[in-house]
Amino acid sequence: MYFISFTKNAKKDLEKLEHFIRIRIIKQIEKMGNEGRVYIKKIKGSKNDYRLRIGDYRVIFTLENKNITIHKIGHRKNIYCD
Repeated sequence: MYFISFTKNAKKDLEKLEHFIRIRIIKQIEKMGNEGRVYIKKIKGSKNDYRLRIGDYRVIFTLENKNITIHKIGHRKNIYCD
């Protein structure tokens, strides 16, 4: 079992999404927190950054010990820009 927290930016990203997409993402985040590393991939060139793929949407987070901190949530075409 993992402890999941959201940054302010991640909360804002989630609020911007349509309701049915938001629910789908939250369910997958909860599943990841309960089951662990089943659905994630490490982001190339980073030490602790991972991504969770949910259809066309991505959740970018860090994983340290049993703590997951979610930093960004968005569509795949926009999530890696910055």
